[in-house]
Amino acid sequence: MNGLQSTKPEIKTLTEKWLVGIKKEESVLTMNATAHWKEFMQRRKEIFGSVENEYYSVQEYGIDYSFSNFNPAAVFKKWAAVAVVEKGHIPTGMENLILPAGKYAVFVYKGVAKEFSKIVHYIFKDWLPSSEYELDQRPHFEFLDKKYLGATNPNSEEEVWIPIRNKIR
Repeated sequence: MNGLQSTKPEIKTLTEKWLVGIKKEESVLTMNATAHWKEFMQRRKEIFGSVENEYYSVQEYGIDYSFSNFNPAAVFKKWAAVAVVEKGHIPTGMENLILPAGKYAVFVYKGVAKEFSKIVHYIFKDWLPSSEYELDQRPHFEFLDKKYLGATNPNSEEEVWIPIRNKIR
């Protein structure tokens, strides 16, 4: 799969993580990730106790959101956020988000943002249905550190974290 460093994810357990960022209600049709991240990055210095180079692009999909019957107009919550060492002051216009502990399938993607939808398609249409896991109802996110070089840089690298649980048999 072009852009994926491996078609088989690493299964990791996330410990609870605190984030602070800017949340927007979006759909695939209305999303403007570049503007969202630009707004956040211009204000990130207002966040006390942030962890350097530990950024999160988080999606909170509601219980009715469907990946099998994908609707590009379906609305979800999209976050541009940074990890913080502890709960504290939250700047005006920002919110806190707690990523709950749990099991995740972690894929590494290297490439430009406009090709990312192909990776999402592979994960939800090919890998997940044939795996021993099913989707869990927790936030999905991309972890961005110093390896992330921007949306248009083909050498940009990010981790894609998909919440999973063992299939109920």
